[in-house]
Amino acid sequence: MRILVLIAFLGIVASLISAGVYLMKDRSGSRMAYALTVRIGLSILLFLFVLLAWHFGWIEATGLPIPVR
Repeated sequence: MRILVLIAFLGIVASLISAGVYLMKDRSGSRMAYALTVRIGLSILLFLFVLLAWHFGWIEATGLPIPVR
């Protein structure tokens, strides 16, 4: 579970870095737009995967501790 989330997060960061490189080198901006589109797609897939993992009980929400007065 953690490895899959880590791989997805690294893919998101790599896509963001490649978009930055294409921003500096590519005049048309088409490769930058594609890299940002891939980043958004990976982010949405990661979010949906976390929601499904919570729904099926693979992960459990711990929440924030509420101080009792």
